[in-house]
Formats: sequence, C-alpha cells, structure tokens
Amino acid sequence: MLMHTNDTNKNGKLIYPEISYLITGICFDAQNILGRYAREKQYCDFIEKRLAELKIPFEREFQQKDSANIIDFLIDEKVILETKAKRFVLKEDYYQIQRYLQSLNIKLGLLVNFRNRYIKPLRIIRIDTDTRKRFV
Repeated sequence: MLMHTNDTNKNGKLIYPEISYLITGICFDAQNILGRYAREKQYCDFIEKRLAELKIPFEREFQQKDSANIIDFLIDEKVILETKAKRFVLKEDYYQIQRYLQSLNIKLGLLVNFRNRYIKPLRIIRIDTDTRKRFV
C-alpha cells in the first residue's frame, strides 16, 4: 500500500493547484487519446507536445546533478511529473519521487500510472527531514 501524504501547506492551502490541475488535465487527455496500453514514451511524447503548445516551461528527462537519476518531467521548476505504464504502482515508485523531491528541494511530485482504467494522479509532497526525524 502506498503511503499517503497531506498535499497542503502549513496554512491548509493546496500546493500549486493551478499548475497541477493543468498537468492532470494533460494526463487525462493523453490516456483518452492514446488509451490504456500505450508505452510510457508515447505518453511522455504527448505530454511534452501539450506542455509546449500551452507554453508551460518544462524539462523532459531531467538529469539530477551528480546522479544517474532521470526525472520524466520537471515542470515550471516546481513540480515533478513521473509517468508509469504498468499494472501497479509500488512503494518503490513513491520512494523514487520522494528522493527526487528531497534532492531538488521541490515541494510537489505527481505520479501518474496510465495503465489504470481511470488514472488517479497521486500528489506526493516532499517530507521535510525534520518531520521524518520525529517519526523515526
């Protein structure tokens, strides 16, 4: 079972609602047009094209410094989008995004599995190291 994190900031406000809704809409369009059984690269190509059309700044296959990690999309320098096209999203997928968020000091990550009948983008919020220490 995936860990769920609260996707609001300390004031109770949703983190980056406008850009995350835009990204989610693009992902829904990708699945509606390409179906459930396309390859991950095809979904990413579609997303890249739509982001460019909407003039939303992004980097595709962003490689972290001093690391072999490659992030599917870094959008507007504040949201990480990881796409999957597999039967199940695993804890490891969540931990992967959490590592990306920690290393880049970014607040929000979206994990989308296109293989599901209905996509359910998971909003993953960076866990502050101070918070982690309290729960260990």
